[in-house]
Amino acid sequence: MTLWNRYVFRRGAEVQDMWDQMFQQRRRANSGVRLLYVGGRGFDLRAQSVMDRFIGSVISSGCSVEKAELLLVGFRGYQLSDELVDVTEANALALERRFAVIGATRTVMIESTAEGEDDLSASNALRLGTEEVLRAVSDQTDIVLDVSSLPRIAYLSLMLALLDRLVPNRNAPVPLAASKINLQILVGEDAGLDSMIQSEDPSNELVLIPGFASALQTESTRDWPLVWFPVLGENRVSQLQKVMYDQIPDSAEICPVLPHPSRDPRRGDRLLIEYKVPLFDVSKTPLTNVLYAHESNPFEAYRQLLGAMKRYQKSLSVIGGCRLVVTPLASKLITLGAALACYEMKLDIVNGNYGVAIPYAEPKRYSVSTAALRASTPDVSAMVLTGEAYA
Repeated sequence: MTLWNRYVFRRGAEVQDMWDQMFQQRRRANSGVRLLYVGGRGFDLRAQSVMDRFIGSVISSGCSVEKAELLLVGFRGYQLSDELVDVTEANALALERRFAVIGATRTVMIESTAEGEDDLSASNALRLGTEEVLRAVSDQTDIVLDVSSLPRIAYLSLMLALLDRLVPNRNAPVPLAASKINLQILVGEDAGLDSMIQSEDPSNELVLIPGFASALQTESTRDWPLVWFPVLGENRVSQLQKVMYDQIPDSAEICPVLPHPSRDPRRGDRLLIEYKVPLFDVSKTPLTNVLYAHESNPFEAYRQLLGAMKRYQKSLSVIGGCRLVVTPLASKLITLGAALACYEMKLDIVNGNYGVAIPYAEPKRYSVSTAALRASTPDVSAMVLTGEAYA
């Protein structure tokens, strides 16, 4: 049985209903809220919409806020236009002001240097920043990770690290109860805006999500067959090629993952055309290898990818084992579902006959029209991964 065989996922008006029920129940039980809210110090204005709705629900419920802290995770090293730099600063200030009605804000920077050390690799910088966020986890009743204005590598690392902290092990009687600590992942989802954000100049140094590198770094498994699941999204061909040429052997089994069902029924077709050269002309990937993941339901995407990974793991165990590699290039909800599949596969490694890795070529430059950012009207989605709902 999968970990999230039963899951809690809401979007749109249903999110508000869930929060109202959750926090009003706390008020009736005379139980307070101790909140850690982790968000991004980025240019994506969708984060303001998400925070507005969440804080409004907490306040309107009348429950007591015993303590609340906002951690804004920022990055140095990206090349942004002056206009996007200004939007980033204004966005951070707006988020801090909104949160001030219930608590204080602290900024955590992820950067390529650290006190007393030489320049860090991107993977080590990510690991140190994630550890800094984890140090803020103490006696909270609620932990919120808002991925709306976080880079992909950041929210994947943070979500997977928080799950590692809160879920003791899969074999616990009720692993997702997590001492009744509610871990929510919030998303201001607008696939149209995501497709307009251009990511350019992928770094020459691949980033490996902390804890998910064994399939590419363990010498004893280097001769095992490798199965690669690139989860495709718009405007990411250069990143895919960087991962492919650096880490994916010619003998690899490639299983591209496309969004389906999708709001745009032709989206999958356009992605096949966009990635035609590297995946189908050069690598000769058969179309029968293409997998489909639900665009708008991360738990369904998780099940679909998890099922494929388990089938390969089982069939290749007869020759010793296999390596499973996932490169997330799609919009946020599918990416989160793919990460949950990797998390569960990692938990299931008992006999050591497979490894899981998440390599990513982080862009050094992002560009998007500020008019498009301001015009976005995102759907707010909430995934509850641990806590009372699973007790």
